Amino acid sequence: MTEKTLAELNACGKEDFVAALGNIFEYSPWIAEEAAASRPFSGIRQLFAAMCKVVEDAAPGRRLALIKVHPDLADKTKRGDLLTAESNAEQNSVGLDRLSEAEYAAFDRVNTAYKEKFGFPYIVCARRQTRDSILRDFERRLPSDPTTEVANSIAEILRIAALRVDLLVDGDDRLRVHGRLSTHVLDTHSGRPAAGIAVELTELSDLGASRVIARAITNQDGRTDVPLIGGRPVPIGRYELTFSTASYFAAKSVPLSDPPFLDVIPLRFSVSDPEGHLHVPLLVTPWSYATYRGS
Repeated sequence: MTEKTLAELNACGKEDFVAALGNIFEYSPWIAEEAAASRPFSGIRQLFAAMCKVVEDAAPGRRLALIKVHPDLADKTKRGDLLTAESNAEQNSVGLDRLSEAEYAAFDRVNTAYKEKFGFPYIVCARRQTRDSILRDFERRLPSDPTTEVANSIAEILRIAALRVDLLVDGDDRLRVHGRLSTHVLDTHSGRPAAGIAVELTELSDLGASRVIARAITNQDGRTDVPLIGGRPVPIGRYELTFSTASYFAAKSVPLSDPPFLDVIPLRFSVSDPEGHLHVPLLVTPWSYATYRGS
């Protein structure tokens, strides 16, 4: 996808407009075709609202067809030609191309049950999820009735489209599709920010391998130079932050036991709001630590 400015999209011909935005909705360029009639757009939000209105006003059969063109999650037979580049990147971002055998079996089971009940593929905005949260969402949605599940699917399609618009269209009024996860460390032994502490963020998994998401070293403010996750949604799921504190205090010539009472400190927490700001700080001495949910 090549980024376009809003001015370019307002000024170009309909054919070029559709060529630029046709894959915002999976294999459904008719949405961009109909939205083009609403130009000029004053901002990205108005552009996206126009595309959403096309979907909302579409006949039930057309909305169902929109759902059915989406690929099954974690279907290894649907790589390559049958996936758009956007879908391939979105599924890979959550690790659906690297499932353990137990995860693949779980996805296959719920995928099959879902399609047998509803007759269309399960759709979720993968960039907002982890593998574990997708499996939990499957189980939550399976008892739904078909009308509710069509509505759930359309809502997820709009979330996917919003992220694609954010990647593709350059403008001032960005869509609210990004979250942030940050941390900082306060050395309460000396009463100052802790610089030089190695921090590692890991996404936890029930059935597969945990994944290291970010590594950083705290700066002079006791913070990381950039958020641990930023510029994208913070996926729903369980995480662990580890802080290498013993080496920090040793470098400060603070007397420590041998081995140190606290060496590497792990903090486990969960994310439930992908577009929110979650701050997970550490207050630490060689013998104690505390944390809290910041924002």
